[in-house]
Amino acid sequence: MTVQVLLPGVLAALAGGAKHLDVEPAGGTLADLLDALAAEHPLLGRRIRDETGQVRRFVNVYVDGDDVRFEGGLAAKVRDGAEVHVLPSVAGG
Repeated sequence: MTVQVLLPGVLAALAGGAKHLDVEPAGGTLADLLDALAAEHPLLGRRIRDETGQVRRFVNVYVDGDDVRFEGGLAAKVRDGAEVHVLPSVAGG
């Protein structure tokens, strides 16, 4: 199974500058995908997840356009060929 992870520039810098990553998770959940992503890009993995393994509050993750917060969080299903967008929240005034 291969999943495409799409990153904005600020996060792409943590993945060697790549904005599109093809990741092969061991299973079919978001947690499996993030585990595989962190194994390949540890700095990126730490930016996405906190010390407890949860997605950080200021990071938004979408699987095929659906916000994972409403699709089961880390247990959200990720199908073969899915597009996963990882976006940091933007704050300021």
